[in-house]
Amino acid sequence: MNASAMFQKLEQVEARYQEMTLELAQPEVLADSARYQKLAKALAEMRAVVEKYREWKEVEKHRRETKPLLDDPEMKALAHEELPQLERKQGQIEQELKILLLPRDPNDEKNVLLEIRAGTGGDEATLFAQELFRMYSRYAESQRWKVEVLSTSPSTVGGLKEVIASIQGGKVYSRLKYESGVHRVQRVPETEQQGRIHTSAATVAVLPEAEEIDIQIEPKEMRIDTFCSSGPGGQSVNTTYSAVRVTHLPTGLIVTCQDEKSQIKNKAKALRVLRTRLYELEREKQQAAIAAERREMVKSGDRSEKIRTYNFPQNRVTDHRIGLTLHQLPELLDGRLQPLVDALVTHYQTERLKKELVSA
Repeated sequence: MNASAMFQKLEQVEARYQEMTLELAQPEVLADSARYQKLAKALAEMRAVVEKYREWKEVEKHRRETKPLLDDPEMKALAHEELPQLERKQGQIEQELKILLLPRDPNDEKNVLLEIRAGTGGDEATLFAQELFRMYSRYAESQRWKVEVLSTSPSTVGGLKEVIASIQGGKVYSRLKYESGVHRVQRVPETEQQGRIHTSAATVAVLPEAEEIDIQIEPKEMRIDTFCSSGPGGQSVNTTYSAVRVTHLPTGLIVTCQDEKSQIKNKAKALRVLRTRLYELEREKQQAAIAAERREMVKSGDRSEKIRTYNFPQNRVTDHRIGLTLHQLPELLDGRLQPLVDALVTHYQTERLKKELVSA
């Protein structure tokens, strides 16, 4: 998108924003809850672009007013100092506007299913998987998101072989979608007598949670089996047929949930997970032609490449995709992920912008 087309688009967005703001205040809209919510959501999505564009116009106005002062003997020095600053600020705002105008990922507003599985490393890998789940749970808490555990498989040492959880809130997928991949930990396990550093791994998958309107599953496409739950949970869990296994016959996908005492609740959770996995399969088919880097970013199948290393002896976390190293390991594991999340979002937005400019 060239500069002329961009500013034409920005004028249209601002005009539409003003129209919708007036419309939102109309009595008939205030009386119609569904219409009001739809308009309010649309305005919220446009607000960042409009505010940034208005900021650009203020800077442009100031620049135009300052330029003639170059011919004023008394103000010339001040103008020479201010103009470069204004032009730099204007260029920075234009770059931000280009990113804001990039086509939106339709899944950015969705809730997510977070799946963490222990990989290579035995018991140490399960402990690391448990730490990763705690990290994301703490981060979700800081964002005021809701975490709901759908399925767990604990290990004998207090770790997690697998955990599946739903994270619900504002723009969850947009912030967590770059977390999918292999996470590697390097540290000396407590059981290590000679102080040798061990390397373990866990895989993380962040999937946009499908709603019923996204994926419809016919009853004839499923086989539902019930069985006695295993593991901790007390007598009532372990002696009743509350656990549920759902098999999707066309794809062979299998989902098991046994955390709840109620068979109905376990079935509902299993169907949520199944629906989301089917949605992800459908997205992969639709995105087969998209550039390899973008495809790697969202797919859930091949996660053989490590994306991040957590090195305890050096107190560092390194994200290998963007070459970022932070010496804040305890803070990051405590859920203070914002610096890393912001860096990833900025990197991939910039990469998308480069591709847009090349193809324009």
